[in-house]
Amino acid sequence: MKIHTAGGARRALMLAGVSAAVLTAVPAVAQEQPQAAEQVSTVEEVVVTARRREERLQDVPVAVTALSSEALENLQATDIGDLQGAVPNLTLHEGDAANAVVYLRGVGQVDSLAFADPGVGVYVDDVYLGRAQGAFLSVYDVDRIEVLRGPQGTLYGRNTIGGAVKFVSTPLSAEWGGRAEASVGDYGLVESRISVGGALNGDATLLGKAAVSLSRRDGYSDNAFDGMDDGDKDQVAGRVSLEYRPTDALSVRLNVDASRDRPDTSRTPARATPVLGLYPDTMADPFEVDADFNDLNTLDTFGAALTADWALSDLWSFKSVTAWRSMDYASHLDLDATPLAVFGVYVDEDQHQFSQEFQLTYAGERLNAVAGVFYFDESDLTYSGLLGPVISLVTGSINDQHNRSWAAYGQATYDLSERLSLTAGLRYTYEDKDFRRTQTFYGPLTEPPARDDPGLLVTDIDTSESWDSWSPKLGLDYAVSDDVMAYVSVSRGFKSGGFDGRANDASGAAPYDPETLWAYEAGVKSTLMDRRLTANMAVFWNDYTDLQLSSFSADGGGGFIALFTNAGAATIRGAELELTARPVAELTLNATVGYLDARYDEYIGPGGVDISDQRHLVNAPEWSARLGGVYVADLGVNGSLTLGADASYRSKVYPTVSSSEVLAQDGYTLVDAFVRWSDRDDHLFVQLGGQNLTDERHIEQGFDLSDSLGYQLAYFGAPRTVRLTAGFNF
Repeated sequence: MKIHTAGGARRALMLAGVSAAVLTAVPAVAQEQPQAAEQVSTVEEVVVTARRREERLQDVPVAVTALSSEALENLQATDIGDLQGAVPNLTLHEGDAANAVVYLRGVGQVDSLAFADPGVGVYVDDVYLGRAQGAFLSVYDVDRIEVLRGPQGTLYGRNTIGGAVKFVSTPLSAEWGGRAEASVGDYGLVESRISVGGALNGDATLLGKAAVSLSRRDGYSDNAFDGMDDGDKDQVAGRVSLEYRPTDALSVRLNVDASRDRPDTSRTPARATPVLGLYPDTMADPFEVDADFNDLNTLDTFGAALTADWALSDLWSFKSVTAWRSMDYASHLDLDATPLAVFGVYVDEDQHQFSQEFQLTYAGERLNAVAGVFYFDESDLTYSGLLGPVISLVTGSINDQHNRSWAAYGQATYDLSERLSLTAGLRYTYEDKDFRRTQTFYGPLTEPPARDDPGLLVTDIDTSESWDSWSPKLGLDYAVSDDVMAYVSVSRGFKSGGFDGRANDASGAAPYDPETLWAYEAGVKSTLMDRRLTANMAVFWNDYTDLQLSSFSADGGGGFIALFTNAGAATIRGAELELTARPVAELTLNATVGYLDARYDEYIGPGGVDISDQRHLVNAPEWSARLGGVYVADLGVNGSLTLGADASYRSKVYPTVSSSEVLAQDGYTLVDAFVRWSDRDDHLFVQLGGQNLTDERHIEQGFDLSDSLGYQLAYFGAPRTVRLTAGFNF
C-alpha cells in the first residue's frame, strides 16, 4: 500500500502558476492604490557570507538561499528539517539513526554509518561537522541559515560535493538584551529557549552571550508491544560565546556549544510489507508500531571553536578558526518491527575531530580574493552489531577509523569593467584514511554482547588508502543593470573515497573510489518594481561519476549482506526559481519552484550488470514547490497581528537506493499556518501555529530488505502538530 496524494507534477505547476499570477498582479495593486505608494516597504535585504565576505544576497553570483531569523520564525522552524520546503531542490530530514539526511540537487548521502562522508556539508559558525549524527541541529540562537547549492571547495574548509548548510549564530553586542520563550503542544510537547548577552566590562572590549534550548515531547507512534509511545524527544542544548575586541582591527571569539539527548526510545519504522509471514504491514496506520528493541537512543555533542579576525590594513585581513568537536551516540534500533527478537541493530559510536583553518582575504577596488589552508583530523570508534537470537544471528563489530585531510584553496574575483567580473578558484585536497575492522559471531544471546566477550572472529581487516584532487572553479557575472545580474560558472566537486564499514573480508574492504562532479550553472538575480520584488533563477547541469551507494542484498547462500560501492555515473539537470514580493507594506509573498531531471547513466549492480534503467536517484523529486505569505496587521496601541501560511509540494521520490516502489513516496503537499500577536514595542508575543495541518502521511526514509530478509520498512515524517508559544524580547 502506498501513501500518496493525487496531483503529481500538476501540484507543482499549479503552485508555480498561482505564484506567477499573484506576482504579476503586484503592478496592478500599485496602480490602483497610488496614494499608498509611500507606505509600501521593500523586500527584506539579506547580507550573507557565502563568498567569505559580507555581501548582499542579490550581489552573489551563486545559487544560495538565505533565511533570516525572522524568516525562520515565520517558517516555525525548530530544527533544520523545517527548511526543506523553503529551499528549492533540498531534501532534509532526520534519518533512522539520529543522523541528518541532506540532499541538494539530488546529491547527498543516505547511509548513517560513520565510514560514509556526508555529500552536503553542515557548518556551525564556519566549523564543519564531520558526521551526520549530531548534524540534525535545533534552530535556536541563529542569526541566519545559508544554503549553498553546488560544489563548495574553493572557499570552504572541507570540500563538499553537493553544497553546504551554514548556521550563523546571533552576533555579540555591547548592549545587554535577550529573548525568552516557552511552548506547549500536542504529543506532550514542552519547549523553552532563552538567550542573553552584552558587554562584560566598562569599555565594552569583552562581550558575552549565552543561549539554552530545552525540548521534550512524547513519541508520535504507539508501541503495541509495551503500550508505550515510540520515538520521543528529550534534548538540552546550549551555547556560550565570549568575544574580546582590544582594538577596532582585532577580535577573538570563543564559542562553546553542547547538546544532550536522552529520549526513552529510538524510532521504530512501520512495516511496509508483511514480516516473516506472521505480521501484516502497518501502512494503514504507520504510527502503530511493534518494537521490542527500542530502549536506547542517546546523543551527546560538544564543540569549542576559537576564531580570530584581524584587519591587517584597509585591504588585507586574516582569519583563523581552530575547532575541536566530539560526538557520542548509542542506540538500539528494531529493524524487524515486530515483538520478536529477529533483527535488532545496536550502535555505540565515539567520534572526535580537530580542524584548523587559516584564511587571508584581500578587498581592493577591482580585485577581491580569498586564500586559505585547512587541516582536518577525525577519529571514529564504532561498536555495532546485529541482535537476532530468534534466527541465531548475533554479531559484534568494531570499526576504528582515522581520517585526515589537508587542503589549500583560493578564489579571486576581478572586475574586468564596471559591469563584468571574472571569478577563478582552485583547490588542492589530500585525504588519508586508516581503517581497522573486526567482526565476531556469537551464539543466541538475548542482549548485545560486550566488546570483549569471546566469540568466533570472522573478520579482521587493517588497511589504509589516500586520495588527492584538484577542484577548479571559473565564473563570469554581468550587471545587466543596477538591479539585474546574470552569471555563469563551472566547478568541480570531490568527495574522498573510503572503506565499506560492513565488509566481511579483506576483498570486501577494498577501497571505494572518490566521487567527482562537474557542475555547470547559469543564473539571473533581479530586484524589480522599486525593490518590492526579487526574482532569482538558476539552471544547472551536473555530470556525476562514481556515486557512493549502499544496498542490502543476499549472498550466494541466501544470507544477509550489505554493500557500499561506486555504482556508476549520473546526469542531473534542473532549474530553480525563488520569488519574494511585497506588494503592500503589510504583505510579504514567497514562492519557490525546483525541477530535477536526474537519471543514472550507469549503475553496475550485482554480477556486474548495468541496471541503470531500473534505478532512480535517491531523494531527487522531479518537482518541488512552495507558496507562502505573511500579513502583518497594525492594531495601533494594541500591537500587531501577524498571519502566516504556506503550502509546500514534492512530487514522487525514492528514499532507498533500491528504488523500491513499495517505499516510493508519491507526490504530497504539506500545509502550515500560524497567527502571532506582538505588543506595540515588539517586546511580548504569543503565537499559535500548526504544521502538516492536513495530516499527510508521508514516507521520508526506508529499508528495503526484501532480497535478504524478505520485507521492507518505512519511516514516516511527523503527523499534524500544533503548538502555542509565548515569549518576550528584552
